Amino acid sequence: MRKSFILAGGVALISALTPTLLSAKQLSVDDYKKAEQQLSSHTSKLVTGTVDYPLWSDNDTLVYRSHTEDGDKFFKVNINNQKKSLAFDHKKLADSLARITDSEVNQDKFPFTQVEFISANKIKVSVKTESYQCDLTHYLCHLDELSQKSAENLSPDGKRAVFIRDHNLWLRDLITDKESQLTTDGIKDFGYATNNAGWVRRDSPVVTWAPDSKKLTTFKHDGRNVGDMGIVSTAVGHPKIDVWKYPLPGDKDIFAIHRVVIDVESKKITPLDMAPDAHRSTITDHVAGRSGELLDIDWADDSKTFAFVSSSRDHKTATLKIADAKTGKVSVIMSETQKSFFESGVGGISWRYLEKSNEAIWFSQRSNWGHLYLVDLATGKIKQQITQGDWTVIELLHVDQKTGKLIFTGAGKEGSDPYYHYLYSVNKDGSELTLLTPEKKHHRITLNKAGTFFLDRAATPTTAEISRVRAVSNNKELAIETMDISQLKASGWQAPVEFIVKDRNGENDIYGLMYKPTNFDANQSYPVVNYLYPGPQVGSIRGRHFRSSRGDNQAIAELGFIVIEIDALGTPGRSKAFHEFYYGNMGDSGIPDQVSAIEQLAKRHSWIDVTRVGIWGHSGGGFASTRALLTFPDFYKVAVSQAGNHDNRNYADEWGEKYHGLEVKNQEGTSNYDSQANQLSVDSLKGKLLIAHGTTDTNVPPYNTLIVVEALIKANKDFDMLMLPNRGHGFAREPYMMRKRWDYFVEHLMVATPPKEFQFAK
Repeated sequence: MRKSFILAGGVALISALTPTLLSAKQLSVDDYKKAEQQLSSHTSKLVTGTVDYPLWSDNDTLVYRSHTEDGDKFFKVNINNQKKSLAFDHKKLADSLARITDSEVNQDKFPFTQVEFISANKIKVSVKTESYQCDLTHYLCHLDELSQKSAENLSPDGKRAVFIRDHNLWLRDLITDKESQLTTDGIKDFGYATNNAGWVRRDSPVVTWAPDSKKLTTFKHDGRNVGDMGIVSTAVGHPKIDVWKYPLPGDKDIFAIHRVVIDVESKKITPLDMAPDAHRSTITDHVAGRSGELLDIDWADDSKTFAFVSSSRDHKTATLKIADAKTGKVSVIMSETQKSFFESGVGGISWRYLEKSNEAIWFSQRSNWGHLYLVDLATGKIKQQITQGDWTVIELLHVDQKTGKLIFTGAGKEGSDPYYHYLYSVNKDGSELTLLTPEKKHHRITLNKAGTFFLDRAATPTTAEISRVRAVSNNKELAIETMDISQLKASGWQAPVEFIVKDRNGENDIYGLMYKPTNFDANQSYPVVNYLYPGPQVGSIRGRHFRSSRGDNQAIAELGFIVIEIDALGTPGRSKAFHEFYYGNMGDSGIPDQVSAIEQLAKRHSWIDVTRVGIWGHSGGGFASTRALLTFPDFYKVAVSQAGNHDNRNYADEWGEKYHGLEVKNQEGTSNYDSQANQLSVDSLKGKLLIAHGTTDTNVPPYNTLIVVEALIKANKDFDMLMLPNRGHGFAREPYMMRKRWDYFVEHLMVATPPKEFQFAK
C-alpha cells in the first residue's frame, strides 16, 4: 500500500508537470546548421555577376572584382571602345606575386580587393602592408618605390607624403626617401594633425593637400585639458593599459583645432587669422575622413585660397569662410543656424567652393528638405536655389566650374520607396534638372573623376542587381554584369518582405523589411525578434541594394521567428523634421515606432504573436534595445543588448552634443541628459536581459554597460551579462556572440531548448 501510494503520488506529480515539460521544444544541431546556411559566408558564394570594390583609374578605366563560377575575377571596362575584359591574366599575376611575396597566391582569390591602372599596361595592388606595381606585358611585379606607408598622407602628385613623429609633422620625398621636419613646436596633447576624435584614433595625420602638392592645410590639435579615457586588457601578468584623450558631453574642455597652412617646400607655417575651432565637422563625428583628409575644406584650383566651414560646438551653426593660403587671412562669408543640428549633406559633404566665379554651392535643409543653393561669395547672399521640392539631395558628387553642371544623388523625387537613390544633373542656375538613372530601383553610383561616366549598380532589396557604365551627357550605356541569383534561390533562399506602416502618430510612412522562416506556416504563431539601430546618423536597414544576407536576420528567422526591422523617426535620408524628430530626447530612439510597426503588422497577420516580442541591437542599438525593455516592459519580453552607449555622458562629446544638445545641469543636481540614461530606469525591468560588451572597446568604452550593471545590481534585478575579454567594438556577429544571441531568444522568447554549445563552421 505504501509503495502504491508513492507510485500513485509520483504519477500524479509527473502528470501535473507533463504539459509544461512537453511544451518545451528542443532545437537540434541541424536546426542551427540550417539557420547558419542563411549567413553571408554561405549565401554570398551562391551569387555570381557581382560588381564589388569598383575603382575608376585616372585613365578612365573602371576595374572591379566579380564573383564568377570560376572564383573571384577582376574585370576592366574601357569607356573609349565600350569593351569589358579580364583586367589581367590571373594565373600569371598570381605566379608573379607569389614569387615576390614568397607566399602562395590563389588566382581565384587574390589577397587584395582593388586594382588601379596607373598606365595602359601597369597596375598597382596592395598586399597586406606593401604596395606593388605589376607590368602586364611581362608580368613582373616589384615593390612600389613611390608608395606611401600606412601612417602617411599622400600628396596629389604622388611624390610626397607627410607623417607624424613626436607630435610634429614630417615630410617624406617618395622619390629619394629623404625625410624633413615641417613643424617643431608640437608637444604631447598639442601636436600637429593629430588623428583623434576620442571614439576613434589613427596614426595617420589629418591634412588636406592643395592641388599643386606644395601646400597643405591642417591644425594643431589641442587636447591639453581634455579628460582621459582608459582601457585595461586581460592577460596573465601585467595588463596593457591604454590611456588617451577622450572628451565627453558636458566637459568644460573639448578638443580644439588651431588651423594652419604649411608650405612644404619653404617649411613656412602660417596660422589662420582666427580663433581655434571646436573639433567638429558638418557631416561626421570627426574632423577627418577615412583616408585622413581634413573635412570641410575645398581648395581653389590655383592653390592660392581655400574655403572651409567652422562648426559650433553644439553643431547648430555652420560658418563658411575663405582663407588666403599665403597670408592666413580669413574672410567670413555666411553662417547658417539650425534649431537642432546643421549637416551639409546626407551621404557626404555637399558644399563646394567655386573660386572661378566667386561663388559657392551650399547644402541646406532650411526648407525642411536638403537642397543645393548658389551663394555669392562677394555678398554672402544666396543668389539661386538650385534644387527644390519635397525630396532631398543625398550627396553632391561633382561640379564642373566651366559649364556650371552639377552631378548629385537624390532621394524621394521619383515616388515609390523614398530610400531609393537616383543620380541627377542640373545647372547651377537650377535649369535642366535631368534624371540619369530612370529605373525605379536603388542606384549605387561610382562616378569617374571627370564627371563624364558613372558605374550604376541598380537593384532593390528583393531583386538582383544590374550593373551598367553610363555616360552623363547622353543615353549611351554598357551593361557589364547581371547578378545571377538562381543558385541562391535553388538553395531555398527567400527574399525579405518589404512593408509599409505608419509611425506612432499615424502621420509618416515607415518602411521596413520582414524575414520569415523558409518553412513558414501561416497556421502557426511565431514570436518576433525586432532588430534595430536607432540612428540618428543611419537607420536599421542600411541601404536598399540587394544583399544575399542582411546580417543574421534571416538566420534568426530560420530558427522559428519573424524578424522585423524598420527605419523609424529620427533616422536620416528624408526630411529634416523626420531626422531631427527626437533631437534632445535620445531616450526616444524611435522605439515607439518599432512598437507601433509590430502592432500594425500583427493586425495584418494572425501568425505574428505580439505577446512574444524580443529586441536586439549593437552600439546605438545596444543602448536602444535595453531602453526598449525598460520603457516598454509589457511589450518587449527579451532583449540582447551589445556594446551600448547607455548614457551618452559616457560617450564621445561630438555624438551626444550633436543629437541631444549641450548638457544643462540643474541646481537640484539633475541634468537634461537624465532622460536618456538607461541606468536611471532599471526599476522598470521585467523581461530577460542579456547585456554584453567588449572589455577593450575604445569606441564605446565598457563603462557604458557597467554603469547599467551597477544600477541593476543595486535594484536587485535579475539579468545576464557577458563581458568579452580583449574585444573591441566590432563583435556583433562574432560566432560566440551570435550563438549566445540565438540561444537567448530560443530559450527565453520561443521557450525552447537550444543545442548545447553549437559550433559554427570555420
